[in-house]
Amino acid sequence: MNAFEPAIAAGRIDASLMEVNAALAQIRDVVGEAGWLAAPGDIEPYLTESRGLYRGATRLVVRPASTDEVSRVVALCAAAGLKVIPQGGNTGLCGAAVPPGDSPNIVLSLSRMRRVRAIDPENFTLTVEAGCVLADIQAIAEQHDRLFPLSLGAQGSCQIGGNLSTNAGGVQVLRYGNARELTLGVEVVLPDGRVMNSLRLLRKDNTGYDLKHLFIGAEGTLGIITAATLKLYPKPVSHSTAIFALPSLDAVIELLSLARTMTADLLTAFEFIPRFGVEIAARHVEGVRDPLDAPSPWYVLLEMSTSARDASLDAVMEGVFAAALEADSVTDGVIATTEQQRQAFWKIREGVVEAQKGEGASLKYDVSVPVTSVPSFVKAAIEACRQISANVRPLAFGHVGDGNVHFNLTAPIGDDGTFIATAAAFEDAVFDLVASMNGSISAEHGIGLTKKRALACYKSAVELDVMRKIKSVLDPQMLFNPDKVLMSPESGAAKAGAAISERVRHAAA
Repeated sequence: MNAFEPAIAAGRIDASLMEVNAALAQIRDVVGEAGWLAAPGDIEPYLTESRGLYRGATRLVVRPASTDEVSRVVALCAAAGLKVIPQGGNTGLCGAAVPPGDSPNIVLSLSRMRRVRAIDPENFTLTVEAGCVLADIQAIAEQHDRLFPLSLGAQGSCQIGGNLSTNAGGVQVLRYGNARELTLGVEVVLPDGRVMNSLRLLRKDNTGYDLKHLFIGAEGTLGIITAATLKLYPKPVSHSTAIFALPSLDAVIELLSLARTMTADLLTAFEFIPRFGVEIAARHVEGVRDPLDAPSPWYVLLEMSTSARDASLDAVMEGVFAAALEADSVTDGVIATTEQQRQAFWKIREGVVEAQKGEGASLKYDVSVPVTSVPSFVKAAIEACRQISANVRPLAFGHVGDGNVHFNLTAPIGDDGTFIATAAAFEDAVFDLVASMNGSISAEHGIGLTKKRALACYKSAVELDVMRKIKSVLDPQMLFNPDKVLMSPESGAAKAGAAISERVRHAAA
């Protein structure tokens, strides 16, 4: 009999808690002194998400330095029933990397796993560990005269493991696709500690189920991505960037179709911005200026790029401009003639996001609909939200080339707190409309904590059932990133799904 058994028998110490404490001690031994944090001040940055909306608690922050260490740590957690919360750069916007506050867990940070395992410029591939920062991957590719096209606002701090776990998008999806399309293979530690290595350099592999896609976009609920083989592309040597003024939302889609046709699909980005977005960016972001002499209700920032050294992209852009003017799709425009001017155009687009903070409280919906449905969605969503609050200030912008609309709402001027209190009504109005158009309630930010109730309501019962079965097979103890993405089928939100689906069907009719 050991020293603790009498206390356990008397009910003064919980046996499972002892198992957890023993596992934590063994985990420390696996990763060494540099591989764990326990002091409150050290672990604080790992407990909250980037906007401060969620906060959890953890017994230990574990920072393994290799896949072998991740595997051994996870095996110890599985044996002790200790929950594991994988975390990358913690830049997500849905709370997916926040630990729970009510159960023993560890935060498993991939931040020390930053090795470049292999680069093959001639095969246009790069294999990196999950903790590599996105901007560093871009720089490594550029050093080898290649391009890794995933580009996000948080690229200086987000990590590739998190990018893959949320299937990140960004401004170049139109040309290159989401993170899913940029990945050839992954290495994953499963919830029992086994390692699945599919770091293949192949474009074609029809040997059964393509298992990497289970883990890309799963937000760490099925496995921990520890490394990935990524696609590279020829490095662009020339760009042509322009801002056009448009008379209407419908003209945005007309211009997109025209531009894709006339540029031989060389469009890299196609971003739409409302007048309100330009105004607040100029008001709150230093260096942002109105791009044209006269105001317009809508603007499009479009960019082409090519690796062909003898291409004259500006001439192609001028042809698009002329054809769009003749078709009345645009009313004015300017093509960047210097790199400084090109960066100034992009600063407007980036400033729209930053400027919202200066306008007060806001609600943000990251949704997608079929590209041709973007104008009708935006107009209907604005009308629906103004039925709830007549003075709400809608701000719809984003990557219209791939159907992704950042449909944001800014509080009315002089708001007394009613705006945020009405958030549920706004969400129902926007998501009902998205569902009626066969769209998605999450285009690129994931589900996490923020949208798991909505997912339970808007995802079909069959899809949810399949997702839960996959989770139960891979993670039967429900240890990996618990309470994220999926809700229990017995929960109130899940049961409300049928009623919401009926409401959506009426809206579609």
